[in-house]
Amino acid sequence: MLITKAPKGTEDLLPQNSYRWQFIERNFREVCDNFGYSEIRVPTFEHTELFERGVGDTTDVVQKQMYTFLDKGGRSVTLRPEGTASVARSFLQNGLFSMPLPMKTYYDVACFRYENKQKGRLREFHQLGVEVFGAKGPSIDAEVISLALAFLKNVGLSDLTVHINSIGCPSCRKKYNEILKDYFRPKLDQLCSTCQDRFERNPLRILDCKSEVCRELGKDAPVLLDYICEDCRAHFEELKATLRTIGIQFEIDPGIVRGLDYYTKTVFEIISGPFTICGGGRYDGLIEEFGGDPTPGIGFALGIERLLIRLDETGVVIPKENGLDLYVAPLGGRAAQYVQKLVFDLRNSGVKTETDHMKRGLKPQMKYADKLHCKYSVVIGDNEIDTGIVQLKNMQTGAQQEVAIDAISEFIKGEK
Repeated sequence: MLITKAPKGTEDLLPQNSYRWQFIERNFREVCDNFGYSEIRVPTFEHTELFERGVGDTTDVVQKQMYTFLDKGGRSVTLRPEGTASVARSFLQNGLFSMPLPMKTYYDVACFRYENKQKGRLREFHQLGVEVFGAKGPSIDAEVISLALAFLKNVGLSDLTVHINSIGCPSCRKKYNEILKDYFRPKLDQLCSTCQDRFERNPLRILDCKSEVCRELGKDAPVLLDYICEDCRAHFEELKATLRTIGIQFEIDPGIVRGLDYYTKTVFEIISGPFTICGGGRYDGLIEEFGGDPTPGIGFALGIERLLIRLDETGVVIPKENGLDLYVAPLGGRAAQYVQKLVFDLRNSGVKTETDHMKRGLKPQMKYADKLHCKYSVVIGDNEIDTGIVQLKNMQTGAQQEVAIDAISEFIKGEK
């Protein structure tokens, strides 16, 4: 009887599927490297206050979805629900602001949110993302968008549209919030309880509510883009000009407000079919919120699970890595020991090699080698040990080649 099952909202990554994830992660690292971004790794859990202050206590993430608990010292800690707050904390704590700016980083992390399991949404999910600190001009906004786009095209997506918006700075958003409250005040009793709570504290979050009722009530709300200040408007206009210059087509989408409180000015989404496959934006006040000097920032994140689903839906075939180079089949007790040393040496020389660990007969070993997609196989018994010569068999064509045991590595690497 099975003792337990994986917790709801989590999934195992099985060996036969791991190549798909490795393909995504390898491509992301390569693109980030081309753009001059360096990897950063942050803890899986943080002090709860970090996310309450950074992500925002009026967001769905903080109000409904965080895995928060007391550790054995009575401290409130939270499993990471997203990457930006942790990277910003690390930037400040480790004095990365003293290094040459902009500081350009990327990450590949597991995140945790308590929500109902559905297609592409899990309670443990995995995010790829970038964060840049220290550059305030819109050229870095365009670079971040172009990086995300380059990666998504690199892994095979072609039906991509870039949506951009500006949600202004705290100054112009404060004025807009009053206008928004005037709009929602007559509808206040029709809003969900969460949005009624947001009404005074952060009415902009009402526009991001998932409730169909709230979405319907907010569809005719005043558009934030019409109320941004001159500085924010100039930033947005320059961003649009830069995107046009580098050849990135985009749509202005006033409905993008993003789900986290730290965003300012530029926000964007990259959409493929029905999926928002990537989202991000600027967060110029986050480092200051954490106690540092004012430091502009921008980034994005995308979910690996959702990306893989979309690749499957659009017919993108992720290539499997080549199988093993060689299977060595021992015959007899003397050969079993000899082969162990041979396989060890071949592996150290860079030949991907496998051998028998189940005491199979020769025929089952050849079937096993075929299932492993080995390019070559070789049988070694007493005669092969004594003569130092083996018959190397091509597993696809059946052709055999006489090769000295000492030359197996050189021969196979020459055939790659």
